[in-house]
Amino acid sequence: MNVLKTGLLLAALTAVLVLVGDALGGSQGATTALVLSLAMNVATYWFSDRIVLAMYRAKPLAESDAPQVYRAVREIATRERMPMPKLYGIPTATPNAFATGRSPHHASVAVTAGLLELMNEEELKGVIAHELSHVKNRDTLTMTVAAALVGAITWVVRWAYWVGPSRDRDERQGGGVQAVLMLLAIVLAPLAAALIQLAISRTREYSADATGARLTGNPYGLADALEKLNRAVRANPLPNANPATAHLFIVNPLRPGEMLANLFSTHPPIEERVRRLRAMRL
Repeated sequence: MNVLKTGLLLAALTAVLVLVGDALGGSQGATTALVLSLAMNVATYWFSDRIVLAMYRAKPLAESDAPQVYRAVREIATRERMPMPKLYGIPTATPNAFATGRSPHHASVAVTAGLLELMNEEELKGVIAHELSHVKNRDTLTMTVAAALVGAITWVVRWAYWVGPSRDRDERQGGGVQAVLMLLAIVLAPLAAALIQLAISRTREYSADATGARLTGNPYGLADALEKLNRAVRANPLPNANPATAHLFIVNPLRPGEMLANLFSTHPPIEERVRRLRAMRL
């Protein structure tokens, strides 16, 4: 199912690029856009995880710097016979974490410096188990490609606006072309959010919570971690968080109440996630 969703997302990217190319250059522009879209599809599938990690300046995490993370990952991965993912650290005091990668054999887990400072061992293990659940359930392919897709659409719209028909021609046409491109940008922003919403159901967080609790045998560790994360992120949202990647994180990194935070809300309420975890009987 996740492979099918990924295919649909990449097809959507192709359609957007071809439409923009046709609007700018007719059939020749559409052909150029089609070639570009194929190249971007390949890059998105193979390198989307690296793109997301680079966005947050994530660096490889040495075992000597975070032995508790390696201990938790190695314990769960060994017991579940999963490949050991690559581990990354994000230099920010805001606690959060995400998993990325196109398959369990090409997976990465990133944790912030703030997460390591805030969590005790059981809570940290719960967070790690949640992220490994996304890897185990193969959620990361769709999640990562969706993030790269929205970034690509945003880039294409900006590119189309700035390299569209010349200013003199546009002025002769009464600004009509630029106005259309601006309208296109306005329309595509909520469309990008809708694509994420359609591709990534909120239920996948409930599923990852439940699987993570079973992996550790302790739903209370993850429940406590989510409550701590909720309070910390509300007080200190992730700096420069990109709405296109918000769905990757264990809790929404955007400031609550903001329009973009609501528009791109792909996380169920923390209170409900905690309630379900505390009601679990393992």
